[in-house]
Amino acid sequence: MTERSTESRRPTIKEVARLAGVSHQTVSRYLRSRNGLKPATLSRIDAAVSELNYRPNLVARSMRTRRTGRLAILLPTVAFNPARMLHGATEAAHEAGFSVEVVSVIGGAEDRTERMLEIAGTGQVEGIVALAPLSPGAEDQAPQGETIVVAADFDDQMRGIGELADASPLVSIMEGLVDLGHRRFFHVAGDLRFASARARKAAYLETVERLGLESVRVVDGDWSGKSGYDAVHSLSDEAMPTAVVAANDIVAAGAIRALIDRGLDVPGDVSVTGWDNNEACQYLPPALTSVEVNLEGLGRNAILSLVKSISGRELEPSPRPLQHAIWRESTGPARR
Repeated sequence: MTERSTESRRPTIKEVARLAGVSHQTVSRYLRSRNGLKPATLSRIDAAVSELNYRPNLVARSMRTRRTGRLAILLPTVAFNPARMLHGATEAAHEAGFSVEVVSVIGGAEDRTERMLEIAGTGQVEGIVALAPLSPGAEDQAPQGETIVVAADFDDQMRGIGELADASPLVSIMEGLVDLGHRRFFHVAGDLRFASARARKAAYLETVERLGLESVRVVDGDWSGKSGYDAVHSLSDEAMPTAVVAANDIVAAGAIRALIDRGLDVPGDVSVTGWDNNEACQYLPPALTSVEVNLEGLGRNAILSLVKSISGRELEPSPRPLQHAIWRESTGPARR
């Protein structure tokens, strides 16, 4: 019994201090906020915390400081699977010494705001990350000095808005296709109620104009494979482009199916690109050129913003870009 309890015993703050060569008061200060500590001291404590796998005793800490060591993540109830984003968020929270409660809320922005205020009012969490829109000004409605609220840039369907609607990878893809000899393009857009769809459509049109390309048409779709399929079938043989730029991977899959049904080869006759880097992309015949969205990084960065607001601690953001193009078999030189 003694042996088992020894094996499961948590390392203490004094053991961290001893290993790092600092006082336990310095480690305690480190756990509250990294501000004011020398880089060399931070590095030694970081190493000691990692080596001992130290996690703060949140119950004891809350009794001493009235801090709970808990964060909440607010999600909409959508079909979207947030597992990768939540993994990045919870990993960052644990790294900063916080536990995480995930709350899924039925309804729209007003319902989420009401639930957010309920959670903030309990005093049981130090901060809340909302991965879906709240009512205007909601972040300032939480009890002052008690709970900090950060609203990330996502809409109700977990699609990026604001900074996360950045469409620059689409520009890079089109420029890459131009390097392969493509001049005639066709864009099947997403649902234009979403900022990300509008941003990609705008980037497509701007790139066509800037590079002097030909756009045979732009069709406003709805993120579905059927919209991609129907859009390609609506083109006459004379209007067929050499490259289809689809709003997402599902739209791209529909477009490829329609091209094959019309007796065309991908990418021999027409190149096709998507967005999201769905896992199935690499297994399609041909494997789909797409834009990878770093969901783990998005979750991590949202939590880091909250942790910095709470304690001033600055942890390392995701080293990978939030979005970048991945070139595969569905794109090739333009037909001559």
